[in-house]
Amino acid sequence: MTKLGHACVRLERDGGTLVIDPGGFSEPDAAVGADAIAITHEHPDHFDLERLRAALRGRPGVEIYTHAGIAEQLEPLRELGARVHTVAHGDTARMAGFDVHVYGERHAVIHPDIPVITNIGFRIDTSGGGVFHPGDALTVPEDPVDTLLVPVQAPWSKVGEVIDYLREAAPRRALAIHDGLLSEDGAGVYARVLGMTVPGVDYARMLPGQQDDL
Repeated sequence: MTKLGHACVRLERDGGTLVIDPGGFSEPDAAVGADAIAITHEHPDHFDLERLRAALRGRPGVEIYTHAGIAEQLEPLRELGARVHTVAHGDTARMAGFDVHVYGERHAVIHPDIPVITNIGFRIDTSGGGVFHPGDALTVPEDPVDTLLVPVQAPWSKVGEVIDYLREAAPRRALAIHDGLLSEDGAGVYARVLGMTVPGVDYARMLPGQQDDL
């Protein structure tokens, strides 16, 4: 797995490449070379049409997996060869050679005055155990998770909720995502607080371009 900007990751195995959430805070070529792209929800830091178009220019047969609301917005990309698949909580799919289970239905509440949108998460089977990308939610998947991609900072989140999420999900380790708005000082604060309060979880922050063998 390669960490890309903000909430985007690239997973590669046996020649297949799956990219999750290539949004506006990730690199312009974040999705280029992908065989499959998974999108958790419609906010622009997770979903960006220009990044999807860049992927399709190089590989017209890219498969895109997302929920029904986003699938409707992808009609222009079908003309470029995109194969769009609608998935929802409880579904399973084979994405770029990975077995993926979909969990979650709703985005975390930002404020009572802001409508709650659909958000799905993706649990990917790997040789080391499941890795889960929750998008913008604190969904605890029904299946065990070895590696949790934990959204550490967001307008809808506070660190106490992140602590409780890690305790409930109980992964072996957590890798930070949704960290594009954090300064280095802020990232250090999160690392210290999570290390003190969730000592049973191996927490780390990967910088864009860093890789990990799941």
